[in-house]
Parts: sequence; structure tokens; C-alpha cells
Amino acid sequence: MSIFQVPAVPATADAELAARLQQRIDRKTKPLGALGRIESLALQLGLVQRTEAPVLQQPQMLVFAGDHGLARRGVSAYPQDVTWQMVENMLAGGAAVNVFSRLAGLGVTVVDAGVAHDLAPRPGLLLRKVAPGTADASEGPAMSAAQCAQALAAGAEVLRGLPGNAVLLGEMGIGNTSSAALLLARLAGVPIEAAVGRGTGLDDDGLARKRALLAQVLARHADAQQPLDALAALGGFEIAMLAGAMLQAAHERRLIVVDGFICAAAALVACRLQPAVRDYCVFAHLGGEAGHAALLQALGVQPLLQLDMRLGEGSAAALAWPLLQAAVAMLREMASFESAGVSDSGG
Repeated sequence: MSIFQVPAVPATADAELAARLQQRIDRKTKPLGALGRIESLALQLGLVQRTEAPVLQQPQMLVFAGDHGLARRGVSAYPQDVTWQMVENMLAGGAAVNVFSRLAGLGVTVVDAGVAHDLAPRPGLLLRKVAPGTADASEGPAMSAAQCAQALAAGAEVLRGLPGNAVLLGEMGIGNTSSAALLLARLAGVPIEAAVGRGTGLDDDGLARKRALLAQVLARHADAQQPLDALAALGGFEIAMLAGAMLQAAHERRLIVVDGFICAAAALVACRLQPAVRDYCVFAHLGGEAGHAALLQALGVQPLLQLDMRLGEGSAAALAWPLLQAAVAMLREMASFESAGVSDSGG
């Protein structure tokens, strides 16, 4: 049986460096704290890179795609074929993540983690398919332990092969809000009713059916309490690969920009395995999916944006990217009171 070796993740805490960074931020030509979250971003980036002058080099947008056996039970307003059709749309440059990534100067790579369709090899696509979709989690585990380990290892391997010091993570998979809600309920103890939302746009009857089904799934896998057991039982090849990529990125001290609800569920898994992963993560937004706020609260993090988005794909991560660039530019380029000859408050 395959076993995934969880990589070591160093904490970013460094009191001396943090003090120097904060002093540098405070001496910029502005009132103390006047740039708000941009200042805390700059501090985080400096600690991740262990420097007072961080730089963002060759950022990578990765979109992991996979199908879910549970989707056949009607947990989505869209048919399962939409997964591979949207992957084709991304590869053609026509999805929201492509549009927003172009604006931000980011290239997009799609990873086939387990799409239920044969995708033709081409530039911009990495074929890492574990199987053509997970099993139906209402009938048994979504993944075997070996498949879960394979997916985690594949996510780590994809990350190792990329240049740069920052990775932006997105996903595509019809039915994957169900897996994310199940993981939130199991790993954070959030009631399933609060964790489950409309996903791609279920009506009231569809939402009620989804909640009832996911409550049954959670009860069926009551023994899957540990992070890897829960991940295997509740599913998502793309979620497992995302978690593996996050663990590897943090191991390599890369910055991780986490997109939305599903990516945050992967981050929850990764942080349960290695709590220091959170130090490396920037959470792009608070979306419209029901459980997203509870998930971010469980992680103890604040999102950068709140635009009522619920698309996924990496779309919000791409929109948040210029804010990270602004934080770095502020640290590196903004004048200090001393260099600009500006009188400060004296306080």
C-alpha cells in the first residue's frame, strides 16, 4: 500500500525579523497602520521569505480538476460532464480564471487529478489522473487509502517541478462543494446543515436533498476521524492533490494563495496534518458558499476580499494577487520618513 510521507513544515515565527519588518513598515511615510491589511501581508511575506525585502518570483496558477462519484446522486445543479468541458475551456483560455490571470500576468496550468474523461495531452495540462472520478461516498469510501496517498504525492510532485516562490491554487470538479462541506463538518465539527450550501446553484428542494444525503454520508463514515482517513472517505482527488501541493509548498517556504471554499477545505486537511502550513497561506476571499465563513473561522484566518463570488477555479486567487504585489512594492519602494525628509508625528 502507498504511504504518503507528510513533509516537514517549518514555522515562520521569528521575533527578531518580525520586529525589524514591523519597524520598517512603521517608518514608511504614512500614519501607523494606515495601510491596514497590506501591512500585515507585507509582514507575512517577509517572514515566509525570511527577509526584510521579499520578492515575488515566477508565480504559478495551478487548477486541479477531478470528478466525484457523489455527483451522480444529484448534489449539483450541473451534470458531471461540465468538469471536463470546463477543463477544455480553461485550456482554451476562456474561463474566468484565465481572464483574471491574464490581467494579473499569471500563466495557468491545469492538473487532471481524476477527471472522468480522456483529455488529450497538450501544453498547459498535466495528466496525473488517479482514476476517472472518485467512488460514490454514499456507498463506500470515495478513495482507497492507496489512492488518497497517490493523490497527495502527485500534488507534492507537481509542486516540486515548478519554478518560483509563490503558488496560487484553484480547482474544478462538479460535486466538490459536497466533499468540502463533508470535510469541514468532520474535521472542524461544524454541523452539516451549516456546512452545506447550494454549490453551483441548487434550488431549495435540491439543497434539502443535498443536506440529507451528506448527513447520511457523514454517518456512514463515522469512523473516519483522522485527517487522512476523512480525506479518503469523503473524497476529492483534486482536494487531495491540493493538500499535497500545499504541504510541499510550505515545506519549500513558498507563499500559497488559497482560492475559495474547496481550496480552503484542502488547506484544512493540510493544516490538520502540519499546522505551520497556515503561516504560508493567504486566503483570497470569503465567498458566497454557505460553509466558507465557518471554514475560515475554523482555520483562524481572515480573507482578503469579499465580493460574493462562488465560482472557484482560482478566480479569486488571481484577483487577490495584485494585493500581494502591492505589499511587496510597499516594503521595497515606499519612502521612509527619514529618506523622504518628511516629519513624522513624533509619537
